[in-house]
Amino acid sequence: MGKYEGDPEWDDVVPIPQDDGEGALAQIAYTDEYAEAMGYLRAVMAAKEHSERVLDLTEHIISMNAAHYTVWLYRASTIFALNADVEQELSWVNDVALDNQKNYQIWHHRQLLVDHLYPSISSDPNAIRKFAESEVDFMTQMFDEDAKNYHVWSYRQYLVRKLNLFTEAELKSIETLLRIDVRNNSAWSHRFYVVFSDPKYSTPGSHATEYDPKIPDEIIDREIEFSKAATFEAPQNQSPWNYLRGVLRKGGRKLSSQECFAGEFVKIPENGEEDIRSSHALDFLADVWAEEGKVEKADEALRLLGDKYDRIRKNYWDWRRGTLKEEGITKGLAKVELAH
Repeated sequence: MGKYEGDPEWDDVVPIPQDDGEGALAQIAYTDEYAEAMGYLRAVMAAKEHSERVLDLTEHIISMNAAHYTVWLYRASTIFALNADVEQELSWVNDVALDNQKNYQIWHHRQLLVDHLYPSISSDPNAIRKFAESEVDFMTQMFDEDAKNYHVWSYRQYLVRKLNLFTEAELKSIETLLRIDVRNNSAWSHRFYVVFSDPKYSTPGSHATEYDPKIPDEIIDREIEFSKAATFEAPQNQSPWNYLRGVLRKGGRKLSSQECFAGEFVKIPENGEEDIRSSHALDFLADVWAEEGKVEKADEALRLLGDKYDRIRKNYWDWRRGTLKEEGITKGLAKVELAH
């Protein structure tokens, strides 16, 4: 006898069995326990029942299969129909998330809960601050398990946007994660979002890769120095180099404004052995020199990357060299046409 079949609380429910259709070629082999629980869930969903026993039933099913999207959705609708304690539900979800690190459905459920809770706390700054702190504390636990968990970072970006957490506290929290692991590209990406999506000074809808004239110079200067400090800590870490490029683009500044900085990691004498401390700096300088029209220097940098410092991507660097030469020829022809 199954768990629900023998429970008097469920005597009034006739379970609806799984119907895979006649002659199903790949019928799923559910366990008896899971099949029974799902039969009862189908029945209460058909009856549009929202009750405490439905919450118990969905919790049981989720403990067996935390990736069942339909179960999560019906649980959320039941929570809202009963006007149940959302913060208590979040506490339960915390435990489930810690046991299921890579589960998307959990984080969608969490967003639904926050969307439901938000109207009741939106007018109280202290309530928002307290809630945000508890959420950050939980995400820190998740990051202790996996600091690059995509679902957690996606949720964090949602939370910043929902609660307007474009704050110094949020930046400090990300800095702490970067001190732990300066190579955490997810943390770098989140910092960029927090800094350059702040509605206090950014242009609404401005894309990450485009110049935003509303960003104050002091913000651009601060982020340039932040990324530069990180490159000194780990020159061969690509994340701060990419971040630096993004900041310069946001600020409408040329790559060549940081030529001297990148040159601290790259020495290419006319005679003798070059000294390259960072292939990313060499790539940066190749773009700087191309920007300045120094095609031969740019080509040499790309050749060194393909032949010596990043040989695994030699085909890519050779393609860049070809593109560089084509652009050089095109510009040369344009100058000739102008002269005539």
